[in-house]
Amino acid sequence: MMMLLFSPDSTSTMTTSSENPYLRDAVMTATSEQLQLMLYDGAIRYARQARDAIINKNFEQSYDLLTRAQNVIAEMQAGLRPKVNEELCARVSSIYDFLYHKLVDANIHRDIGAIDDALRVLAIERETWQLVVDKVSKAMTTKTDDDVPVVSPETDSESEHVGFSVEC
Repeated sequence: MMMLLFSPDSTSTMTTSSENPYLRDAVMTATSEQLQLMLYDGAIRYARQARDAIINKNFEQSYDLLTRAQNVIAEMQAGLRPKVNEELCARVSSIYDFLYHKLVDANIHRDIGAIDDALRVLAIERETWQLVVDKVSKAMTTKTDDDVPVVSPETDSESEHVGFSVEC
């Protein structure tokens, strides 16, 4: 069954900087699947930079970077759509909870091990999401929107196609 679990139009607290027009254009033209991948990339980048900052004893910078990574995870959590698939969203939410708490622990205790734990999970989640993006891209190039049926989660019957969604 193909369903999008992440709301591309959810109210966002994160903003793109007008100082980086390339990033702004990339975000504005990205699909919801690509946006999710960008969020994973951002969380990984901030966590890695925070890890380096802790090693270099730059604790103010590590605090700022870990807070950014926490905000990315919170944004991904806020974008979940439980009405689409409650069970799967609960599982994904548990992963986000784990990541968020690891990043908070890392921030409070300056714990590189907690960052490493979060980075391992983020890497797996990013890789999984990349597979989803690749699958969606492939499906979009081989089929038109009219060729892709959508199965209603309530009835398991085919309904009129209103947009492509991600298999969960």
